[in-house]
Amino acid sequence: MVKSQLILVAGPAGSGKSELAESLAAKCDGPVVYVATANCDPEDAEWQQKLLRHQQRRPSDWQTQEVPILLPQVLMETTAGCLLVDSLGTWVANLLEQPESVWQETLKDLQQSLTLRQTNVIMVAEEVGWGVVPAYPLGRLFRDRLGQTTRLVGGLADQVYLVAAGCVVNLKDVGLPLIHYLGGEINGYNARS
Repeated sequence: MVKSQLILVAGPAGSGKSELAESLAAKCDGPVVYVATANCDPEDAEWQQKLLRHQQRRPSDWQTQEVPILLPQVLMETTAGCLLVDSLGTWVANLLEQPESVWQETLKDLQQSLTLRQTNVIMVAEEVGWGVVPAYPLGRLFRDRLGQTTRLVGGLADQVYLVAAGCVVNLKDVGLPLIHYLGGEINGYNARS
């Protein structure tokens, strides 16, 4: 992998997106830091089992950092060979209580940290906007904010992989970025900077 790449791996639940991201991270030069955005709830047995499966799949020499909130800071400060962030959806969920103005500042911080990063970064994102519109306001807020985040990261990324139905497609190879059609700005974020 070329030094200092940003890669986004997106897909629905159970698609294999985390496995693909882990495979890409294993090809990086230097140490890998797995950035876990999940809050560990010891009372949620199902979630604990999922986290355990992810841990068992990863090489033992990978370092793990639990980062439920301060993702932009970690992206700026870490200089390991590769950061694997799993996942953007969990990070967004952790920040749902932020008022809209604070959320917009958080997105700007994320954009800046990704632009100025000094290491390879692979980010995993859930695709949740392809289904039914959520019945509750909080579900709609989550869907919309995750869509904004994925769109921002995808616009900055060197490679964007979509994992679905057992297949992987590099979206950067088969399509033009949306900014090509919109003149360079996406929702106030300049994806070229």
